[in-house]
Amino acid sequence: MPQLEDIQVFQAMSSSPNARLERCAELGDGLAGALWHNHHDARDYEAPSHHTLSCYLAGGTGTFRRERPQRKGAPDKLCVLPAGHQSAWVINGDIHLAHLYVSPERFALSAVGLLDREPRELQLREYTFLDDPQQTARFRQLIRLNWDEPGERLLTSSLAHEMIDHALLTQVGLREGLRLKGGLAPVMRRRLIEYIDAHLAEPLTLGHLASLCALSEYHFARMFRESFGVPPHRYLLARRLERARQLLRTTALPLGEIALACGFTDASHFSNRFRAALGGTPGQYRAALRG
Repeated sequence: MPQLEDIQVFQAMSSSPNARLERCAELGDGLAGALWHNHHDARDYEAPSHHTLSCYLAGGTGTFRRERPQRKGAPDKLCVLPAGHQSAWVINGDIHLAHLYVSPERFALSAVGLLDREPRELQLREYTFLDDPQQTARFRQLIRLNWDEPGERLLTSSLAHEMIDHALLTQVGLREGLRLKGGLAPVMRRRLIEYIDAHLAEPLTLGHLASLCALSEYHFARMFRESFGVPPHRYLLARRLERARQLLRTTALPLGEIALACGFTDASHFSNRFRAALGGTPGQYRAALRG
């Protein structure tokens, strides 16, 4: 995920003299959040590289898209703005809203893990002023957390993952007229997913994974990225961190045992990787869940 200042929707809001940023945070793992106030404004989004989930918290009754002036926003309305979309907004009056920014890589990892589909097959549908009480409740829970405190920021990240999963299950469809070229065969992709999950504790190498597909390392890495949306090492690390989060949530195992079970060399290596990806240590994550 780029720095917040490089996220196009965030940048478009920041450039407005009428918009006020209340708070923001990079949540790790390709996620970032921001809380905004805006008043009598006009904003355009031109094909951002990331996905944006937006929730109106208060006001917004004078907000509309230029091409759809009859439809107005309201508190608890959601907008789903996929990467690559274009939209032009007019804000009359006041609005208080929350944004969740999702990198394409994070979207790809969630798509593979949750739907067992190639990310390039899927399209996050664009919605304007959607009613979705479950997602709205998550947004309101998210803004009550302290994003500056490491433990609560980890809880915020976990909640953001739930929001992505919900969007994948309810707001994603197959791309129309798509003819996939390259990549791994579906049966091989599923075999790799199952093999990696069954051997996370082992020192898996690119060469070993490539041999499972009878490919050279170069061709395997290229085809893997086409099918999974991320390089092999990124997918492997994501699966190890997801397994670690699961064990931290559901067991009382010592951190050293969790580290080894997830393929990290020791507790220090595990802690460093966890903190780099998620912004807090495994111990802070477990403490936050218990709290």
